[in-house]
Amino acid sequence: MMEIKGLDYNTQREKLILSEYGREIQKMVDLAISLPTKEERMRCANAIIRQMENKNPQVRESNDYQQTLWDHLYLMSRKQLDIDWPYDMSDAENIMSKPAPMPHPTHNGQAHLRHYGHLMIEVFERLKTMPAGPERDELTRLTANQMKRDLATWGHGSMDDEKVADDLARFTDGKIQLDLSTFRFDRIITAPAANDSKRNKKRK
Repeated sequence: MMEIKGLDYNTQREKLILSEYGREIQKMVDLAISLPTKEERMRCANAIIRQMENKNPQVRESNDYQQTLWDHLYLMSRKQLDIDWPYDMSDAENIMSKPAPMPHPTHNGQAHLRHYGHLMIEVFERLKTMPAGPERDELTRLTANQMKRDLATWGHGSMDDEKVADDLARFTDGKIQLDLSTFRFDRIITAPAANDSKRNKKRK
């Protein structure tokens, strides 16, 4: 079976407890558990909560979203994070028994998807359901490069590989993970902005 260098198959990795947060935040949770003092663990937990909120800003639509985030952190830590929890965690496991999926961006919606466009939403949905294999590998490669081109256009030439990898994992519910240490993006040449061209002509 063909394997694209840098594409880390989810089937080869430990299953994420809450895939909407991605593998990087799960790694942060695992790190917090290993810290030696309660003060360090609490400081790390607060930082993780901020990252979780940034990753899923739509969670703020809920009145009790802060408790929801702490519930999620409790579950992601497998109840092993020894801190002074700011909320009662006794009902946290109900989230797993009666899952309420967090809303994801749709055609009508979220500002943080606007630079990728509506067609990319359909691609993300397809990647979420595709089995691992050459076809998914190729679509992942094409998608990642298109996302980078979109970022370059939207950000006036600014391209962030980590943002592409993070967004790709986020919008595919953690199904697609790029290993940036080995994944190679296509070379992208950005055209100068129209205003810059006009200014250059005036100087001549």
